[in-house]
Amino acid sequence: MLSPPIRILGIDPGLRNTGWGVIESQGSRLSFVACGRVKSDAALDMGHRLRQLHEGLMGVIADYEPDEAAVEETFVNRDPQSTLKLGQARGVALMAPALAGLVIGEYAANLVKKTVVGAGHAEKAQVQMMVRVLLPASQASSADAADALAVAICHAQHRGARALRKAIG
Repeated sequence: MLSPPIRILGIDPGLRNTGWGVIESQGSRLSFVACGRVKSDAALDMGHRLRQLHEGLMGVIADYEPDEAAVEETFVNRDPQSTLKLGQARGVALMAPALAGLVIGEYAANLVKKTVVGAGHAEKAQVQMMVRVLLPASQASSADAADALAVAICHAQHRGARALRKAIG
């Protein structure tokens, strides 16, 4: 007998655009629910931009009621200022589901790509194509949304192993 479906929110953090994607996972079956992106206004100061991201993500959580969330880990840029800004957006991406009481998984970009495409250094176009293959109903409207769906797919594939490691250790 299959366990009930788990609704997963995947988040691809970004200061300009934070992608989000919601899927349901039941056993090995994945189903598309919704996806999109939360935008911040570049004309605003940093605090207000982060607030826009927070409010947008909280709206997504309220609308789709996920059981768990998954957030892509930040990679380090050559430009320290860009890395810092991305880190602040990632902080919001972690805080929103935490405030909603969700279990949160964090995944490196290479693991997300390896899980979805089979290669850790896959190109964005390859990730988007595989997301469409795995979730044909998705038709993700942006690369940010497709990346967020890929993070959710990665979480669906690895969540059982995470739970087992937590129970053991």
